[in-house]
Amino acid sequence: MRFAVDHDAAEPVYEQVRRQVVEAVSDGLLAPGDKLPPVRTLASDLGLAVNTVAKAYKELEAAAVVATRGRAGTVVLGAGVEQAARAAAAAYVTRVRELGLTDADALAQVRRALV
Repeated sequence: MRFAVDHDAAEPVYEQVRRQVVEAVSDGLLAPGDKLPPVRTLASDLGLAVNTVAKAYKELEAAAVVATRGRAGTVVLGAGVEQAARAAAAAYVTRVRELGLTDADALAQVRRALV
C-alpha cells in the first residue's frame, strides 16, 4: 500500500494519511492483520515529521481501525468506527421504515437521542 500527501492541500497532512488508511481498509486494500509501515519509515517516505504520522496513527487507533502492538508494529483491526456507524445507521433506517416513520420523524428521534 502506497501513501501520498499533498503538502499544498487545505486538508492537514496527518488527516490525509488517516483518511487514506481508512479508505484502504474500507476498499479491502488493507485487511485485518496487515501491518502499516513503522511511523518513522512512513514519515521519511512522505517527507513528514515523525509526530505528524504518529498523530494519524493515534487517531486511527482511537477509531479502532488499527492497534499498535509495540515492537510488533501497527496492524489493521478492520473497518473501525466509521464502517460500524454506517452499518448502525443503515439498520436504524430499515427499522424506522418498518415502523412507518417519515424521514423527518426518524431524524427528530436521532436529534432527541443525541441530547
